[in-house]
Amino acid sequence: MKIEAAVLRGEETPFSIEDLELADPTPHEVLVRIVGAGHCHTDVLPRAAAGFGTPPIVLGHEGAGIVEAVGSAVQTVAVGDHVVLSFDSCGTCANCLDAHPAYCDTFLARNLVGNALDGSTPLTDTAGKPVAGRWFGQSSFATHAVVDARNAVVVDKELPLELLGPLGRGIQTGAGAVLEVLQVRPGEGIVIVGAGAVGLSAVMAAKVAGAGPIIAVDLNSDRLELARELGATDTIVPGVGDLTEQIRAIAPAGVRYGLDTTGLPTVIAATLDALALRSTLGLVGVQQGDLIIAPLALTAGRTITGILEGDANPHTFIPTLIALWQAGQFPFDRLVTTFPLSEINAAEKRASAGEIVKPVLLPGT
Repeated sequence: MKIEAAVLRGEETPFSIEDLELADPTPHEVLVRIVGAGHCHTDVLPRAAAGFGTPPIVLGHEGAGIVEAVGSAVQTVAVGDHVVLSFDSCGTCANCLDAHPAYCDTFLARNLVGNALDGSTPLTDTAGKPVAGRWFGQSSFATHAVVDARNAVVVDKELPLELLGPLGRGIQTGAGAVLEVLQVRPGEGIVIVGAGAVGLSAVMAAKVAGAGPIIAVDLNSDRLELARELGATDTIVPGVGDLTEQIRAIAPAGVRYGLDTTGLPTVIAATLDALALRSTLGLVGVQQGDLIIAPLALTAGRTITGILEGDANPHTFIPTLIALWQAGQFPFDRLVTTFPLSEINAAEKRASAGEIVKPVLLPGT
């Protein structure tokens, strides 16, 4: 079928809105009409020539929409269902079977290449040439996407579907890091470095968990103000002093949990030094260089753990986040700014400049 999509054709070129041909779903896939798709920092990776997603490619991995067709073997999703799309996983490896699909044996190949495992893509352009169309198993910067039914989470049709896409990745990652991985306990302190969509989602989750203090760190004063509104008890602007000392000024004995969303080695090391005895530091995102750890940094029972996708099972965690939002405890909608799909370049520019937190693109508007 013919669809409209935002195509990235070069590392330094803007997205172009193009007509593409989308293949029919295979027996285990579903066709989804995209209602809204969040733009995430990960969607910038193909511009970095780091081996993630080679142009031409349709990006987008925070889609939500309505199922329009299902493959012959699909039993979990029906035509007309409203769904939130999450990352791709095999469903059969040990980690998938243990309800940890973010650590699927084939996670990187399924999500960060842009094509199917066999190298195929469901998309071709008007010249008949292939366009990568399986970014995180969905490539949702388009009017329609074909995805594996396993990665579509059915949600209530009364919900504002256009807002829900980011629950499938960025928001899930931050909240899952706090609630699923760190398992933050009431009354325990946490420092969250980086107040983007992932970090602010972590702030909201920390408030849900009853943490205290909740310390948010960012260079952007507007983001820090929003962090306070969402649950941070304290905020720090790094660079105006030693970060470790700034954190210790708020919590002299250190905090029990830390979460870094920046990937900056010096920031990670400073945060680690500010943690209490028997503490855990979670790392989200791609680390930007070698991490040098002080000789005694881990001798006091400190642990460093990497985190993918919040180690969440989307089929159980996304409904949990929706229920918290409905109860007024997780106002993720405050992070969202919507744009027509045709304004994707403006949305990306404003997000990169830190002017907005979470752009959501609306195909067909």
